[in-house]
Amino acid sequence: MPIRCEIVSQDRMVYEGDADMVLLPGAEGEMGILPNHAPLLTTLKFGIVRVRAQGQESVFAVAGGVAEIQPEIITVLADAAENVDEIDVNRAEAARKRAEEALAKGPPPDTDSYLAMEAALRRSNLRLDAVRRYRRGAPRPPRPGDETR
Repeated sequence: MPIRCEIVSQDRMVYEGDADMVLLPGAEGEMGILPNHAPLLTTLKFGIVRVRAQGQESVFAVAGGVAEIQPEIITVLADAAENVDEIDVNRAEAARKRAEEALAKGPPPDTDSYLAMEAALRRSNLRLDAVRRYRRGAPRPPRPGDETR
């Protein structure tokens, strides 16, 4: 008997379907959730959500959020979430470069701007790492330092 899984970002439903197992990047480490799991509410860190169903695995990059686990359903409310197969590598690389350049100029006058730049860098690095690790048949995105090789 599968467990229902819903992954929702701030702007859309990213995934909705039945799963045999869901792996979540919990704040205290990776968590494996099976059907009939005990009720649980947890925060999520930047990481990968893997949904296994009928021998297939779907992989999603999530930038934090919360997950509510009930025996019949897992609801992931992510700050940002994206299927790894849908990540635009060029856009993620451009975002990483913009964030690195902004941070290299030194800290901005206010803390909120600095935290936003730092979060943008973390998210773009997560997206590029997710593509490199989980997208099948995709060319490896460039990493910092590749231009010197």
